[in-house]
Amino acid sequence: MLNNQISGLRAMEILDSRGNPTVRVYIELSDGTQATASVPSGASTGENEAVELRDGDKSRYNGKGVLKAVENVNKIIAPALKGMHAHEQAAIDKVMIELDGTHNKSKLGANAILGVSMAVARAAAQSARLPLYQYLGGPGACRIPVPAMNIINGGEHADNSVDFQEYMAVPVGAPNFREGLRYVAETFHVLKGILKNRGLSTGVGDEGGFAPNLSSNEDAIETIIQAIEKAGYKPGKDISIALDSAASSFVNGINDYDLRWSGAGKMTSEAMTNLVGEWISKYPIVSWEDPLGENDWEGFKNLTAKLGDKLEVVGDDLLVTNTKYIARGIEEKSANAALIKLNQIGSVSETIEAVRMCRDNGWKYFISHRSGETSDTFLADFAVAMDGGQLKTGSASRSERLAKYNRLLEIEAELGNSATYYW
Repeated sequence: MLNNQISGLRAMEILDSRGNPTVRVYIELSDGTQATASVPSGASTGENEAVELRDGDKSRYNGKGVLKAVENVNKIIAPALKGMHAHEQAAIDKVMIELDGTHNKSKLGANAILGVSMAVARAAAQSARLPLYQYLGGPGACRIPVPAMNIINGGEHADNSVDFQEYMAVPVGAPNFREGLRYVAETFHVLKGILKNRGLSTGVGDEGGFAPNLSSNEDAIETIIQAIEKAGYKPGKDISIALDSAASSFVNGINDYDLRWSGAGKMTSEAMTNLVGEWISKYPIVSWEDPLGENDWEGFKNLTAKLGDKLEVVGDDLLVTNTKYIARGIEEKSANAALIKLNQIGSVSETIEAVRMCRDNGWKYFISHRSGETSDTFLADFAVAMDGGQLKTGSASRSERLAKYNRLLEIEAELGNSATYYW
């Protein structure tokens, strides 16, 4: 029997990249292995996401404290898991889910459960003397994801005149991850110079992309294409573009989209779909996340039927890394790809099940960070383990984003000639 029983488990409150509290978990195994994990937090969140438990005490961190979630780890979860073997990931996650007893983890908090789940996986990997990506993905885990680098922020992630939340540069034509990262990092720095020459702000948003006040949403994409070309790359060949509208942040109800920040005005679901069609015919866009609101299932279905053969239509708020909603999306053909976020569902094993459902049904899956991040690099290893080939984890600035990129550089170097890279 493996000597990797959980002998110690505790949590504490730390701060994320926005200066808001989050949960860090510490674990110790009977063989002496020690590990930690820190939980990210989203700003633009789907209404069906697992619940991030906050204290609501306005006298501390404006009510955003997580002392209750910490207490739930220390007083409820830790006693229940003590003595369980760390390699029993699914069983451990199931115990926590049953302890919580709600459909959305609102009792113990998804932040409490996920922190423990991630720490268990990391400790089990260390105990087995395996890198985390290999422990979770098996000996064949060798695909380094193509980075979708967020270089212009808008929407809920920035205080500017851009409605769409993320404009990303995707180095689809690079020969490997190391060169792909260089392609988009160089483009990021060239973009800074272009913005500066136009007298625009080069301050960054939550995920490290620039957040200037531009004349329109389309101005953002045209400026990025200018930066790609000026950096010496060919749009659509070396570097393509991915977008995240986060349309739930500007929809009223289901069919009333208000592009208020850019001044573009109100649009119907059909008009938004037509806009997507126009843009993909003009620009080298390979992926578009949440082009419509999370309750606009019919709109998503129509958009995918019309444009899904030309574009990766990614459901984020629509699907929230939940097999219930992914199954519906597959049945109704509401998208052809899912965004995968660990803290949307709240445990490692449930996230893996969401990935498995996508893979089994021929869908793409796009591993993603959150806008409130930590320096924890779990996500980088997880992306390699899941073999999806797509990752968004922010821009070429802010250390909590670069930590993931740097970890992927390490993994690629470790794999050597075994590493693969393709979109």
